Amino acid sequence: MNFGVSARLGTGSAFVIEADEYDTAFFDKRSKFVHYRPRTAILNNLEYDHADIFPDLAAIETQFHHLVRTVPASGRLVVNARDEALARVLARGCWSEAQRFGARKEEPGALRARGEPHAFDVLRGSLKIGRVDWALLGEHNQLNALAAIGAAEHVGVAPEAAATALARFENVRRRLELRGEAGGVKVYDDFAHHPSAMRTTIDGLRRKVGAERILAVFEPRSNTMKLGTMKAQLPWALDEADLVFCHAGGLGWDPRDALAPVDPPAVVGDTVDAIVAAVRRAARPGDHVLVMSNGGFGGIHAKLLAALAR
Repeated sequence: MNFGVSARLGTGSAFVIEADEYDTAFFDKRSKFVHYRPRTAILNNLEYDHADIFPDLAAIETQFHHLVRTVPASGRLVVNARDEALARVLARGCWSEAQRFGARKEEPGALRARGEPHAFDVLRGSLKIGRVDWALLGEHNQLNALAAIGAAEHVGVAPEAAATALARFENVRRRLELRGEAGGVKVYDDFAHHPSAMRTTIDGLRRKVGAERILAVFEPRSNTMKLGTMKAQLPWALDEADLVFCHAGGLGWDPRDALAPVDPPAVVGDTVDAIVAAVRRAARPGDHVLVMSNGGFGGIHAKLLAALAR
């Protein structure tokens, strides 16, 4: 959001790119990231996804192992210390410096945070090396900050300078982005579509709003979710929401069964308009409507704001 675009060509020597494990092309089933040959690689998290491509988590771990093998000995792996799958990947072989981040307890050399996600000290072991004060919410963003600081250090940016610079970071679009307020109800947009990301996003908003009600509105739209691979995790993902609304259009499985443990009962609608109408009936001033989807969701954000305004 600082730049108004999702990507831009800079003038420096560093090239920064998001890399994931999805396949390269229909004729090349290797993960895209094996082509990038990074000098600095942040390994942020590794969990089962892309069920249309991979049979299980072990298959994805193998692709991450291939990525690790492309990083030179002079390179740096910036690794989430909390992720067990990443630990298994590194146990298969690591030929570069490994900078761990996110350790829950003091650990020699590891980066960790002390404080709330919006205001925290950055520690290396027991030594404070910087402080981050910014507008972002959620523990996942706190971990992202530690990872960015560890990566920037590898290209010569002092951790203290990196931490200070993060205060000017305005976040990216579709990450708890407030789309508007109508009738005293705030409507947010978030790209979360994997159950663990949905849970993390709701937790971030809960930390901000306290006891105020959160109405979670989502559509299982990714290939993995359309296959129903993660449907059993949905009640866990939505646990901190006060009310749940699910768009069921285009699915080959019934989300009503998957959401049966949700209390109060989740509202399932086959159309966007049905979801909008249900949210309008349920919402009251002071509520927070959190829309989660990796697509446009039929323009539901504008429709919700228009309905709430009426």
